[in-house]
Amino acid sequence: MADLFSPYRMGKFNLSHRVVLAPMTRCRAINSIPQPALAEYYTQRSTPGGFLITEGTMISETAAGFPHVPGIYNEEQVQAWKSIVDAVHSKGSVIFCQLWHVGRASSQVYQPNGASPISSTNVPISKRWRILMPDASHCIYPKPRALKTSEIPEIVEQYRQAAINAIAAGFDGIELHGAHGYLIDQFLKDGINDRTDEYGGSIGNRCRFLMQVVRAVVEAIGVDRVGVRISPAIDHLDAMDNDPLSLGLAVIEKLNNLQKELGMRLTYLHVTQPRYTAYGQTESGRHGNEDEETHFIKTWKRTYQGTFICSGGFTRELGMKAIINGDADLVAYGRLFISNPDLVHRLKLNAPLTKYIRKTFYTHDPVIGYTDYPFLGQSATSRL
Repeated sequence: MADLFSPYRMGKFNLSHRVVLAPMTRCRAINSIPQPALAEYYTQRSTPGGFLITEGTMISETAAGFPHVPGIYNEEQVQAWKSIVDAVHSKGSVIFCQLWHVGRASSQVYQPNGASPISSTNVPISKRWRILMPDASHCIYPKPRALKTSEIPEIVEQYRQAAINAIAAGFDGIELHGAHGYLIDQFLKDGINDRTDEYGGSIGNRCRFLMQVVRAVVEAIGVDRVGVRISPAIDHLDAMDNDPLSLGLAVIEKLNNLQKELGMRLTYLHVTQPRYTAYGQTESGRHGNEDEETHFIKTWKRTYQGTFICSGGFTRELGMKAIINGDADLVAYGRLFISNPDLVHRLKLNAPLTKYIRKTFYTHDPVIGYTDYPFLGQSATSRL
């Protein structure tokens, strides 16, 4: 019976286990350029036959919504990523670059010439949420500018070029970030998308932007180098949908049809569990309907024709259960991987885990809260 530590064939990649490093924003780039510290961070979390997904990586100058996040849209960024990818490969791991555009989850501070952030809508994220500013303060999100229909192909092209750049940097593939209330999700969710053109209204129309991006990157780098991440059932950054089950099934149906048309499968579909944010288990203490969550995931897993990755608040026990019950092929871990660079080893031994320090998640220090967490058997270094 398969478990977290069973080998797995993910497309053309032979994985030695099923514990994945989830993509996590860590704010350690400088002027959008990945730094040497990123090489240490990712190699610390690399294992022979392991699979890593990078932090969200900007596809253009308009894509940022956090300070000090890396990009993959110019040659300097590509060259900086090369040394990081090479270091990960030297440890025997597979690494994908997550392509990211935050859409309305931004501020004029992060936009070229102080422009308004772009989105599917001109409705801002509610005051329930706050954006992290470069000076570490938190502010409300500003009003975005809804993209004109004629502008959307340009954004699709930015994703396509970013995918090409990622392969040039040596990445094994890319993950399209279509989740968590960022740009692609702003088109998918009927709680955000209020468009009246061919990108709004019906589920099919709301899926149009995602599928145009998927087709563009598949044609550019190959279907077997592309993963897609979605989160139909979470409300992060007001990303609500009135029928998340149907939305997820609609996306999956379109991906399945594309795979059938091409005669090959995408590398994977990555779905975030509802417990990831306020819909589920959050700092605010709200909890989602566990039976409903389980039904969603089981239905999506059963319907999708290919490798299915789950993420969002998994423990060792929940990860083992997901694999054993067939609810996921791979399980991605985020926060536990921050404070346990040797998480795979610790989970295999069922060893104690180091607690993460939340206040250093988004600081810019290249060591503290980033590469200074101890491996099993080592003493902890000084950390805030």
